[in-house]
Amino acid sequence: MDLLEIIQPSPDDVAPLGARIRERRKVLGLTLQAVAKEAGLTAGFISQVERGIAAPSLSSLTAIARVLGIDPSLLFAQPPGPETVTRHGARPVYGIDPNHMTYERISSTFPGNQIRAVLIHEAPGLRSEPISHEGEELFFILSGALTVEIEGHVFRLEAGDSLHFASTRVHSTWNHTNEPTTILHACTMDVFGETTRDRDA
Repeated sequence: MDLLEIIQPSPDDVAPLGARIRERRKVLGLTLQAVAKEAGLTAGFISQVERGIAAPSLSSLTAIARVLGIDPSLLFAQPPGPETVTRHGARPVYGIDPNHMTYERISSTFPGNQIRAVLIHEAPGLRSEPISHEGEELFFILSGALTVEIEGHVFRLEAGDSLHFASTRVHSTWNHTNEPTTILHACTMDVFGETTRDRDA
């Protein structure tokens, strides 16, 4: 079977995200270490996701889905791409774990588009998993503050600060404050899974 073959889930499929990832990994005969290596993550983090202890970010989920050969939307459905203009208060707010991190999609879709952008709302104290993947990304802090670590280099960003780097470098974030942080995040990784769906259509 081609690993990119997509089997549509049943409408009654309510299996937790971690259980679906574990089931797919076992069907493919992959170890935690194998998935982690190819996804640019750690085996410990993949294990936590499978056990429902940790929720992956959009980029981590996309990386895991690629290794498993499935469309990311089979693991987590996201709102469709918006029109050219989005309006404050009119965008869907969604998240894999809404108690810790939510998103508002602000980039649209058109032939050849490269930028994927969301507003990220991070809860106080939230730490993301270290990851490396293709492309580049940019953080712009709209409110609150954020610590970003890139291969041992620590950057503490406050409202109005930005950071632009190659995503191939291992990076992670931490809301080190007691207040929510809102970030404008743009990247070239296909975190919405649209390139894969267009190619396979």
